[in-house]
Amino acid sequence: MSRLLCLSRGLICTHCKYSAKKSEPFVSLLTSRVKFKDQLLKRLISTGRRTVNTSYNNRHPVLWLFGIGTGFVLALGLKYRDSASEHCECNVQKTHRPQSVSKYTAAIETSRDLLQRIKDEVGAPGMVIGVSVDGSHVWREGVGYADLENRVPCGPDTVMRIASISKPLTAAAVARLWEDGKIDLDAPVQKYVPEFPQKQYEGQNVTITSRMLLSHLSGIRHYEKDPKKVREDKEKAKRLLKPTEKKEEKGSDENKEKPKAEDSSAKSKEAKGGQKKKKEFEQEEYYLKDSFENVIQALALFKDDPLIFKPGSTFLYSTHAYTLLSAVVERVAGQRFLDHMMRMFRELGMLNTVPDENDPIIYNRSRFYHLNKKGRVVNCPYVDNSYKWAGGGFLSTVGDLLLFGNAVLYSYQMAELKNTDGLLPGFLRPHTAKAIWAPVDKTEASWDKDGLYAQGWLVVEKQQKYGQCRNRRHYISHTGGAVGASSVLLVLPRESGHTASQTRLPPQGVVVTIITNMQSVGLNSTALKIAQEFDKVRDEDIS
Repeated sequence: MSRLLCLSRGLICTHCKYSAKKSEPFVSLLTSRVKFKDQLLKRLISTGRRTVNTSYNNRHPVLWLFGIGTGFVLALGLKYRDSASEHCECNVQKTHRPQSVSKYTAAIETSRDLLQRIKDEVGAPGMVIGVSVDGSHVWREGVGYADLENRVPCGPDTVMRIASISKPLTAAAVARLWEDGKIDLDAPVQKYVPEFPQKQYEGQNVTITSRMLLSHLSGIRHYEKDPKKVREDKEKAKRLLKPTEKKEEKGSDENKEKPKAEDSSAKSKEAKGGQKKKKEFEQEEYYLKDSFENVIQALALFKDDPLIFKPGSTFLYSTHAYTLLSAVVERVAGQRFLDHMMRMFRELGMLNTVPDENDPIIYNRSRFYHLNKKGRVVNCPYVDNSYKWAGGGFLSTVGDLLLFGNAVLYSYQMAELKNTDGLLPGFLRPHTAKAIWAPVDKTEASWDKDGLYAQGWLVVEKQQKYGQCRNRRHYISHTGGAVGASSVLLVLPRESGHTASQTRLPPQGVVVTIITNMQSVGLNSTALKIAQEFDKVRDEDIS
């Protein structure tokens, strides 16, 4: 009986902080119970010796009290034994680690440090990362807080704004309609959306097509409404500094000072340009609070504004262009854009990807933050993103984004297989996946100058100019920036000349996604470094 009444130290984990501190109250409780039991026994024995003729009925309450106390202690001890094993921190850590994580331990440690670096640099409250290798999720982890005020930590299932990663999702919906023959990408958008007026540029009628909308070549403005300002900024970015002509004159000392003055003025211009980039989130349309019933209604924001460039001539990243594209999808599909997208998400298995609406209860949804003028983390204001569902209006998790990245990679690599017997078809047909990942002329992207924009994605092609010098890998990505959020989804396919390319089934490659609840955070370079770390381990395993 004494063994049952005493707590065995072997039931408490000796490797975590749960044991010592949290078991002391229970140990003290057991000690007091044991002392009480001894006192009762002594009292019963002494009473029995003095009064032999004590009736059974007089001792009955004492025995009942002793029995109830013993039963209570036994029940509490058994309960504590079960809860101790369930809540042990060592067991919790083991539960959340993937089964295939062992061979990627070094890559995870290196990548975790890279993630912590960027988090600390920008002061982000929380970040969540997901990595898959050859279609298998090998690492999902949250660092920091999803809710600072209530101290809710980020986890693998934390839901955040994915911002412009909504564009690849919309591009996939358009691609499926195209491969089914329901949409002509080269037809004028007015064929499907007559509410959008015929546009002119420099007094002449021009044509805007869905293909132009996909690749940001439509000339439709982004958040800056002033065409003159946008064109000037574009020219400044392209302008090259011309070398000054040397003049052999007597005032040579004065001439030497001129380049310095020009350099200083150039630096000041660069500094001003940097400030303009930082003020991107001061554009009023980022903070719209008006709710639009449908995407056709949202066209009113920009449909009557002048074009910034002639369609097809110049790349101009535009979220509004994707709003017009969503109107095309709505008319072609014959159902509301959000209904069409939610059906597509269900097919993909992306059950945690939903519109960024304020009213619904969305479990594990993060709060959103930004830095104020004093550099302090503060809550972001309420915004209504119904004006840009297609270009930046969805919420998701890293797990869902990994599913999407691998679905497109699977479809893309099916085109390289000679024999597809026994394999399920891809979400997109092989030629469709090849098309949306094909770089488009006259395009660019801000997050990697080596790449060109395709149809809803940035594509960096493989290149090595010189021996023993930089070997640029082929990869595909898209980043996102919204009020209180930044994101990236990056796909690093295995190299096409690899010996195992024909023996292994698709998808073959590394997919990395990072989401954070802080705006204005560049994540593409970090995601690429992390993808390369896992790719090294993958290559070693194959060889």
